[in-house]
Amino acid sequence: MTIADVASRAGVAASTVSYVLSGKRSISPETAQRVMDAVAELGYHPHAGARSLASRKAGVIAMMLPLRHGMHLPVLMQFASGAVTEARRHDQDVLLMTADEGPAGLARVAASSIVDGLILMDVEVRDPRVEALRRLGLPSVLIGFPAEAEGLTCVDLDFSAAGRECAEYLIGSGCREVALLGASEAVYERRTGFAERVRSGFLKRGLERGPDVRAEARPCPDDPVSVQRTVKELLAARPALDGLAVHNEPAVPHVLHALADAGRSVGEDFHVVVIGPDEVAERVHPQLPSVLVPAERLAEIAVGHLMRKLGGVEVPDSTLVEPQLTIRLFERDPVLLEPGERVDLLAVDADLEVQMRSGGVPGRAGQ
Repeated sequence: MTIADVASRAGVAASTVSYVLSGKRSISPETAQRVMDAVAELGYHPHAGARSLASRKAGVIAMMLPLRHGMHLPVLMQFASGAVTEARRHDQDVLLMTADEGPAGLARVAASSIVDGLILMDVEVRDPRVEALRRLGLPSVLIGFPAEAEGLTCVDLDFSAAGRECAEYLIGSGCREVALLGASEAVYERRTGFAERVRSGFLKRGLERGPDVRAEARPCPDDPVSVQRTVKELLAARPALDGLAVHNEPAVPHVLHALADAGRSVGEDFHVVVIGPDEVAERVHPQLPSVLVPAERLAEIAVGHLMRKLGGVEVPDSTLVEPQLTIRLFERDPVLLEPGERVDLLAVDADLEVQMRSGGVPGRAGQ
């Protein structure tokens, strides 16, 4: 089997096949798909004869982590870190594939035989890469769930349950007008699975709580100006809004600024919950309750499953990690006393910080 056979089957020049497999030139998606189909149908692998004489594997797994609009780079790096750490436990290296190459990228990697298996991320509901994985037969694990997951190995946070958990927290805090500010519009346009599942879970839980609760969901941009405009428009449309879930990491601080500008007091007459890394909820004031996206753990599970598949060990088709809601104590702002002003310390909450302005003299107990 030669590259000429693949070219003949695909109806293209041999050089075109070479460009698709090497990625050295941009080839139209339609042509790349024809080449990929021919590679899969013929079972073509470069240097197949040489490899048949060697039993050792490449010792490398690939992580297809396309850098697309609406993806938060720090979270992606947590996934990469988890994958690399777990791979090293198995004496494997990790090849990060950050170009958004789609099925053609899968065909190129499979045909080159430079990796033993693949971790696929940012999975869409109707992901064109899924069918390519099935045809190519490359051992793989998906971090995410497509609509048709039969025959695949998928790992993810239960994002539907995460959306429900956020809605339940807001409703349990007394909110009756709630909204989800989700991922950016581009993420929904791609029909990325995790974003759709959060939205579905959030809205479904709102409906389940009956007519007294009104829930809606909107995309949320990432940049500060657009975030503040989105929050302002939401509050104008729903003046009684008293609860927000935010599933957009870079937007969180800007959402709080917009709420403060609108006179809403988070933690008192308004509640906010976040889906994302702990540090996103901890580095704002006030600190917010959050449902953690356990990026490193998910990547570790995915690599572990892939290693077992490569070793001929069966793994579950579906692994869903249960979401965990972390409640953080609301910290009030310090109370500043004017010189000579008295306060009954016994009536002050234990968590309330009391400070004296410059020039003040602390009084005795009870003052």
